[in-house]
Amino acid sequence: MKLSGKVAIVTGSTAGIGKGIALMFAKEGAALCIVGRNAERGEKTVKEIEAAGGEAFFIKADVGSSEDMRMIVDKTVEKFGKLDIMVNNAAVIHNAGLLDLKEDDWDMIIRNNLRSVFLGSKYAAAQMVKQGKGGRIINISSIHARISEPQAAPYTAAKGGIEAFTRTIATELAPHRITANILAPGATYTELTVPMYTPAVKEALYKRIPLKAIANPEDIACGALFMASDESWYMTGARICIDGGYEMDGSLPDAKYWTE
Repeated sequence: MKLSGKVAIVTGSTAGIGKGIALMFAKEGAALCIVGRNAERGEKTVKEIEAAGGEAFFIKADVGSSEDMRMIVDKTVEKFGKLDIMVNNAAVIHNAGLLDLKEDDWDMIIRNNLRSVFLGSKYAAAQMVKQGKGGRIINISSIHARISEPQAAPYTAAKGGIEAFTRTIATELAPHRITANILAPGATYTELTVPMYTPAVKEALYKRIPLKAIANPEDIACGALFMASDESWYMTGARICIDGGYEMDGSLPDAKYWTE
């Protein structure tokens, strides 16, 4: 029960990594605000948490909207009396090469994936400063903030922006004992990615990832749990990458540098 008595907001928590984080936080004692666009999936997530003995409620919202993000924080505080943890996880992806990428699609991804992190951090931090007891901001990035993902320029740009933004606010918020950290997942099975993980893609990933496995949402949630807990109080502006070694490994699959 590492989060006993804590209150958390997790955006994009009706599926995938966000849902995995929400379920783990609830299991560890936190009260949750579940945020997403799909009311049916949102209410299902709430019921799963409640069935396991936790406490949660759902808000349908547009995380790129200033009014909606302010409302999410306000309603969470109205229901639970405070806010301790903010997880900015919501993200979408659009596949198109640079020459075919439409400006509207670029703007949509940046709005949903990067502007939302700014808004969530801003309004959560304002509440935490008001409370005067510190807090945790956890922003979900990706290994693709640092390594390329062709056909996904706005997604990678947003993730890179998240990391630079988080380091800056970590410095600004430190006097208030509010930490801001980055969690960067690698290949993970979610509703979004499963269709993309064809046998050929999985074979290529197993060659590229040193641990030769694809993560499940709960594997990523373990990192978020540490960042949300009191155990991480002395860590801010940091980045934890959970990717099976994908990002750090520069070897050539199936190639040998030395011969016997």
